[in-house]
Amino acid sequence: MGSQSDWPTMREAAAIWMRWAFLMDENRLHIAHLTVCGIMAKPQPSRGLKVIIAGAGGAAHLPGMMASKTRVPVIGVPVQTKALSGVDSLYSILQMPRGFPVATMAIGAAGAANAGLMAAAILAVHDAGLAARLDKWRADLSASIPEEPQDDA
Repeated sequence: MGSQSDWPTMREAAAIWMRWAFLMDENRLHIAHLTVCGIMAKPQPSRGLKVIIAGAGGAAHLPGMMASKTRVPVIGVPVQTKALSGVDSLYSILQMPRGFPVATMAIGAAGAANAGLMAAAILAVHDAGLAARLDKWRADLSASIPEEPQDDA
């Protein structure tokens, strides 16, 4: 996260992991400048990281800076801001230069939840157990949607 104020949004990504009882190797707050100067200087693949979810608001440079420091897939979550409702965050994450892609989600909590799901989908490519849990969750979600519109009266 770019700052502690991003946690109300980013906890949605963490909730996806907890729903399936995933082990989270790293679920810590990393401030952008410290991350780039210290933590991100270490090669992520050698640390066992397979996907990174990075959320930030405003200038939202954290996801892009992380993508520039690793080949591990980075999923960016634009955090909603007061000034521009998160559009500034969205554009900052989307507009990465060629060679440093960031998979960018929607603004806010829905984007954070989808980031958790995207990370699960990436990991499920090589994890049959996770793939089965993800498939079941998606089937249950689809089954929960009524085929006919419900009359509220």
